[in-house]
Amino acid sequence: MRIRNIRGTLIGVAAAMAATFALPRPVGSQDVTHGVPQLDETISSLSVPMRVLVIAAHPDDEDTQLITWLARGRHVETAYLSLTRGDGGQNLLGNELGDALGAIRTEELLAARRIDGGRQYFTRAYDFGFSKTSDETFRHWPRDSILRDVVTVVRSFKPHVIVAMFSGTPRDGHGHHQASGILAREAYDIAGDTVRFPRSATAGLGGWTPLKFYRGAWSAAATDPVLRINVGEFNAMLGRSYAEIAAESRSQHKSQAFGSIQPKGTRFTQVRREATRVNESEAPGTEKSLFDGIDTTWARFRTSTTSPEVARVVDLIQTKVKQVQSTPYLRDPASAVQPLSELAGALAQLGAAPDSNVPGVAPASAPAPRLKVSDDLLRTASVAYRRTVNAIALASGVAVETTIPREHVATADSAPLTVTVYNRGRAPVQADPSYIVQCQRGRSSPGGGMRGNEPPVLWSDSTATILPDSSRTWRGFECAESERPVDGPYWLSPPRRGDMFAKASLLESENDATRGAVVRVRLTAGGTPGYPVELDAPVVYRYADPLRGDVSRPLAFVPELSVTLDRAVEYAPARTPLVRQLRVEVRSAATASRDVRVSLRLPNGLRADSAARSVTLPGYGAVRSATFTIRGELPPGRHTISAVAESNGRPYTSGYTAIEYDHIRPQRLYRDAAVAIEAVDLKVPADAVIAYIQGVGDNSLPMLQQLGLRVTALNPADIPKTDLSRFNAIVVGSRAYESNDALVANNAALLDYVKQGGTMVVQYGQYEMTKPGIMPYSITLARPADRVTDESSPMRVLDPKARVLGYPNAVTESDFAGWIQDRTLYMPRTHANEYAGVLSTNDPGETPNDGPILVAKYGAGTYVYTTLAFFRQLPNGVPGAARLFVNLLAAKAPEKAVVP
Repeated sequence: MRIRNIRGTLIGVAAAMAATFALPRPVGSQDVTHGVPQLDETISSLSVPMRVLVIAAHPDDEDTQLITWLARGRHVETAYLSLTRGDGGQNLLGNELGDALGAIRTEELLAARRIDGGRQYFTRAYDFGFSKTSDETFRHWPRDSILRDVVTVVRSFKPHVIVAMFSGTPRDGHGHHQASGILAREAYDIAGDTVRFPRSATAGLGGWTPLKFYRGAWSAAATDPVLRINVGEFNAMLGRSYAEIAAESRSQHKSQAFGSIQPKGTRFTQVRREATRVNESEAPGTEKSLFDGIDTTWARFRTSTTSPEVARVVDLIQTKVKQVQSTPYLRDPASAVQPLSELAGALAQLGAAPDSNVPGVAPASAPAPRLKVSDDLLRTASVAYRRTVNAIALASGVAVETTIPREHVATADSAPLTVTVYNRGRAPVQADPSYIVQCQRGRSSPGGGMRGNEPPVLWSDSTATILPDSSRTWRGFECAESERPVDGPYWLSPPRRGDMFAKASLLESENDATRGAVVRVRLTAGGTPGYPVELDAPVVYRYADPLRGDVSRPLAFVPELSVTLDRAVEYAPARTPLVRQLRVEVRSAATASRDVRVSLRLPNGLRADSAARSVTLPGYGAVRSATFTIRGELPPGRHTISAVAESNGRPYTSGYTAIEYDHIRPQRLYRDAAVAIEAVDLKVPADAVIAYIQGVGDNSLPMLQQLGLRVTALNPADIPKTDLSRFNAIVVGSRAYESNDALVANNAALLDYVKQGGTMVVQYGQYEMTKPGIMPYSITLARPADRVTDESSPMRVLDPKARVLGYPNAVTESDFAGWIQDRTLYMPRTHANEYAGVLSTNDPGETPNDGPILVAKYGAGTYVYTTLAFFRQLPNGVPGAARLFVNLLAAKAPEKAVVP
């Protein structure tokens, strides 16, 4: 990113505004604390030099109540390390799965942390789906590699206490949960061992030895030796209990339908101490605090071995913290500014202030040379410095806004930048937006070290003194990205290998790693001598939404032209004349008009109605489509069609899909402008008309249409007014009964349709399927439910003459090859005798289950219940899944009505 000076003018604006610190409410922000309550939290935290790291496997595994109580109730620097981003889960919010779901769940965790006050970390582990054992999990994740990631985070964050959410035993259920419990304890044991993991293996970080290790103990009995914490404690300043705040935090996991009531009154969370290096003689059940045996004050840094210089600074820090906390900041926030400024200067002497290293710009201060301090003291001072800077901004009434006139800036393009510093306090401040930083998301590489950097760029303007109730605005600059844009989830580039991403933010929290472009303003407040501190303000596009009001969206650098196709994977019948329209969408982020030539690269056997089409995009934000008609035939197998958009002599072959939900920040996922066509050797019932009721995370309907079936989406609310008899079959998507009340209410009409001779295919649900009136005959589900997670587990045929295995496609063992992630989910443990099992399967070492496909006659019709993971197989173009699903739809079709 660079800054270009157009006019170099400094404009004074004598106006103030009632906005919160740093910037207006952005998309995806939550109702966090501001003003005096936030100032009180921040100042109170200055005397708490403690850190706790919570470790588990997925987004939503964390104990949000514990994190909230620690971070906001006891002002402990608290972080959550999730081994994965939840990519392999399901999505009750939309249709995104896989990498897209991982991006959503990452943002949901960050939204949760903005509420509960925690920091967020991840390893490079990819969530490959449900696993039953830690051994299975470690066959997907190289154990030593993920352990190294966990150790790196421990050495970077330097927790005094680690809390593992899981036991590391089979009672955790999910194999990922078991693995997280195992790795958490191993990291506690060896993070200080620089022989097992030398500095070079953990990005140059030396050993760190946590002092205590706990595990979550939610299910512990009242008599068990656990530490019980009242997270229902009420905070009068905030007007809520920590349990209420935690419920709001947990409700950010909307893709997992985790919205929860904010409870009042006493509530407890529990942890069990498993290991300690400080208070071995104290029995676990007798502890009063996580920190029993640990000095939780700044005084612990002043020992007999502390150098006189460091001891002097530690004493000064303790004195300044007391001075800050003794000011009447609750009624007069400005009274804390001067001692806060002096505290920042003292902390900087320990090396806590971030280095600027800006060419041509004087350093923020000229303190004494950095003292040699312990890792614990340096990390503690760095956290305290960040908190002090936040407190200065709050107490001084300073707010910084950095805006651009549009959300996207294209490669080699630029946008005018405006920086305004508001002084809403009672004393003058000095401000200098000396330089802008484009966060290039420096990452620890798998072998340690950093990739990327954050190069500061000079902004050559002098410091301005801003009087109370006034502001200063800097204009006349442009921001631009001259190289390849850094956009989209950073961990997806380069692509993962197997079930490991190439990158993870191990040295900095995800809160910082995903912050985007910022302007850094140097601020001096508190009179003379005042220690200059630096405030980072995100660069945003700000606008008024008619419904949501004030909205800010972070700046994104994107390609000049984004080229996308509707889908990444499609089906086609093999050896059958194919006529299909292919739409290529081109989106412009350039400000000038662009003439674009769009062409296709086709596999053998296909031809387009035109070699190329031309479209004109008049300017920024313009979207145009070029539609081609494709004809030909394809042999069985996978074939690729790709699109190229050419403009100004440059080809564009990729684009992004936007992910937008109100509770998270907007995301863009990039992929090549290509579609893989899976040509399937199959037959379909002639003239079949299918109704499809959408399920959860369900992208199967268009895939069935591509096979030559006439499929109509059916809204459950429209069932009473729809003539169901016109459909040959009705399909209900996975978990649809769980997510759609109208479907439950109108289910009797669907069952009556079956009674009258129709065919109904219902894909798997969870425990709601055992309720009366949902299925025609009863089933039972175990807890946890039976499932087959090994996608290569053998499928055994129970009834070779079963119609669903032979008509219109002869299903063989080869049709179960190449399946994705799961075989089955939530298989019935038992079922009524009216159901006939067709297939049987099980994971290695488990009892066979005949629940993959159950077929029952109901009245004059046929009811099919399948727990096979079609919701994953069909959108990924698995050929055997398509052949089998067509057979399920044809359970009642007459054999003569078949087309090849």
